Amino acid sequence: MRYAIFFAYDGTAYHGWQTQPDAITVQQRMEEALSLLLRTKISVVGAGRTDTGVHARQMACHFDTDTPLDCHQFARRLNAILPPDIAIHHIDEVSPQWHARFSATSRTYHYYITTRKDPFNRPYTLRLYFDLDVEMMNKAADLLLTHTDFGCFCKSHSDNKTNICHVTHARWHRQDNDTLCFVVTANRFLRNMVRAIVGTLIEVGKHRMTLEQFQAVLDSGRRTQAGESVPAHALFLEKVEYQ
Repeated sequence: MRYAIFFAYDGTAYHGWQTQPDAITVQQRMEEALSLLLRTKISVVGAGRTDTGVHARQMACHFDTDTPLDCHQFARRLNAILPPDIAIHHIDEVSPQWHARFSATSRTYHYYITTRKDPFNRPYTLRLYFDLDVEMMNKAADLLLTHTDFGCFCKSHSDNKTNICHVTHARWHRQDNDTLCFVVTANRFLRNMVRAIVGTLIEVGKHRMTLEQFQAVLDSGRRTQAGESVPAHALFLEKVEYQ
């Protein structure tokens, strides 16, 4: 039987989602908890990878087991033994063909920036000390919708088989006078892609890069032509959608 887990996590204490030999990850904690409850070694498959320090409001993974589960009760038991920075939303029994990664139709990320000093939002927003031209950044963001090869925003030496992604939404939204949220949705994302996009759009918002230059970055396919990646702590995997 195959089960899907939908959950959230604060990525501050973790070296991303995917298990690593010498670092604590969210996948490791999830597999440890499942193995303890089911009394056998359990492996999970996630909807994708998140980098060190990145958070998720709705992530998904799946696992297989021969043990029939009461999904509601099992979710409560799993929540009880997971660390407080990982929270199960719900668990569903799915078909054997359902796959957390390959069955997903889209992923949406949010990135938060602010010009206001706020001790409570500090761990989850990037503070800037200058205003940005939001209208210009949105014009540049529109260009993402007409492009498919995002090699210019991919971390060097990544093991991607292809740099092709289909971005269906990319927009800066003003939450209040001081805070902006960048919302981007695509069928898939490359490693470090969102943080590199945000860093480059900020260059446009500072009037240090024109729309023509932003288009040239996209066309170049070279990471060295784009802006610097912004820090991970303000990035959230907002949701993963399935048919």
